[in-house]
Amino acid sequence: MYKIAVVPGDGIGPEVIAEGVKVLNAAAEVESLSIEWEWFPIGSERYLRTGDLLTEEDIDRLGKNDAIYFGAIGDPRVAPGILEKGILITMRTRFDQYVNMRPSRSWHPYTPLKRERDFDITFLRENTEDFYMGAGGSFQKKEPTSTIKIRRQLYDLDLKVEAVSSTDYEFAYEVGIMSSKGIERFADFAFEMAKNRGMEKITAADKANICTHLYHLWRRIFKQKSEEYGIPVEFMYVDAMAMALVRSPERFGIVACPNMFGDILTDLGAEIMGGLGVAASGNINPHGVSMFEPVHGSAPDIAGQGKANPIAAILAAKMMIDQLGRPDLGKQIEWAVKRAMDQKLVTADMGGKLSTQQAGDAIVELIRASG
Repeated sequence: MYKIAVVPGDGIGPEVIAEGVKVLNAAAEVESLSIEWEWFPIGSERYLRTGDLLTEEDIDRLGKNDAIYFGAIGDPRVAPGILEKGILITMRTRFDQYVNMRPSRSWHPYTPLKRERDFDITFLRENTEDFYMGAGGSFQKKEPTSTIKIRRQLYDLDLKVEAVSSTDYEFAYEVGIMSSKGIERFADFAFEMAKNRGMEKITAADKANICTHLYHLWRRIFKQKSEEYGIPVEFMYVDAMAMALVRSPERFGIVACPNMFGDILTDLGAEIMGGLGVAASGNINPHGVSMFEPVHGSAPDIAGQGKANPIAAILAAKMMIDQLGRPDLGKQIEWAVKRAMDQKLVTADMGGKLSTQQAGDAIVELIRASG
């Protein structure tokens, strides 16, 4: 039996997560597998009512599950960043989910590239360091010394910043920080995956020609790990990588990225395979609790209308059951999703006529019929 925490969140999150739960339950029933779901009312509604984002009680209860299934976060009534940092980013850091995994594969006929180009890329994004540390601030003229406190499971880091300006201009800054240990464990994950999949190389994206201190450490450690594993690493600057993904995505297999560039490249990876409606994501801690979610946002403009595409959430459920040790169920779900696409049993954004619930029902029926 698996215990899974469900955080439907905001906007269309509850709608698409309901379909993912339904599909995963159907796949589990075929194999007589039991899943126990625990639902959490974490999101904008609770925040607006109580002021709570992510409490210590939430963390304790979430951590007692085998995985977390997350919907979406974001509400126009709440200033941007409050919910995202206070809930989603906090969850990733508190559970030390240091790998963000996002598959990008050709879903013909929805892939907006030439049909003969089949590709199957796994983007791995370092998920806890780089320019997304929250190490930033602002100053004007002369400010007293400020201390930025960074708390991770790997380390505590206090960064002292003193700013003296010759002008009255206002300045803002964001500091990118990566640790040798943070890069090492991320690189180990990437090379272990390459070894297990029989890959001939991995590709590492960065901007080492400009951010020399940060990404020279990144490159040095990736070279060391490449030698340890006997698997070549191909380094590419992120701008060249973006062009290559459009021109020839079929040349890539595993792509490892630091946090900020990974955020950008994975959205490009989502678009070349057919859009955010089919983009799923996993926030992975190989030795702890991982979290799985659709990549799309909360889309409040269509919430409650039955228009939301549930496929990304369903594929996130597929990634979750893979990670929990049942890739056979994951293959069954992916097969059913592809059959539904082929038969146009999809929502309007993919050219179909089904509602969110009807699209989920169609995938459930395909799974049951195959069993």
